[in-house]
Amino acid sequence: MSDQPTVVGAPYPGAPTTYAEAQAAGVELRAPRWGLADVAIAILLALLVPLVVLSTFLAAGAPRDGALILLGAATLPWIGFGLWPWLTTRLQGNGARIDLGFDLRWSDLGWGIGGGFACLVLGGTVAWLTTLVAGDFESSAGNAVVGADVARWVIWVFAVCALVGAPVVEELCFRGLAFASVARWASRRGLPAVPLAVVLSAVLFTLIHLEPVRIPLLLTIGLVLSWLRARTGRVGASIVAHAFNNLWGVIGILTLTT
Repeated sequence: MSDQPTVVGAPYPGAPTTYAEAQAAGVELRAPRWGLADVAIAILLALLVPLVVLSTFLAAGAPRDGALILLGAATLPWIGFGLWPWLTTRLQGNGARIDLGFDLRWSDLGWGIGGGFACLVLGGTVAWLTTLVAGDFESSAGNAVVGADVARWVIWVFAVCALVGAPVVEELCFRGLAFASVARWASRRGLPAVPLAVVLSAVLFTLIHLEPVRIPLLLTIGLVLSWLRARTGRVGASIVAHAFNNLWGVIGILTLTT
């Protein structure tokens, strides 16, 4: 990753630009104590909280294709993906903006839109190749929405979650907490911190979706998003690219459910 930004005063290779900027501005910084264990906690929360809560709803008689299950499945993982990275960096460091580069600037919009197009082109190519081997496939979330027996407003709320909420919290977790944690861990062991952070954060992002047939597609998108984090030193561009990539799926869902 020779084209990553030079961060003078960074505590480790791949550290967000926001940390060095805060340091240069004279902000009193704490040595971060969060790390890989917090990544594991974030992922466990994102998996277990929806499982427990939605199972409870279903046992209480909630319809499997109803609004409660649909919106719960869309938002409950945010407790792990969004709340935990924000909380642990606040308690064990300097907060998500400084420690994870959770920041959005005008330059990130350009990088993000360009990255979004890259996701569409590269992802579309990989998806086409996958269909040659595995046949036609679709997103399980998209299928759940199209087949749900819910009011129109629920579809619109889900669309906003997919277009805004999911990109923000997933990027905070994977391009924020996971990327930085892997980079810190690798740098302490003399390993290539940024390449490992790019690859492993993309792999985690891919596997958390639990959709085996979409692994090549999701890994391709994840690598583009992780490269954006490495290139800009912040997660703003990857959030924009993630939202841009999701936009077309959201348009498809709204079209099919009209």
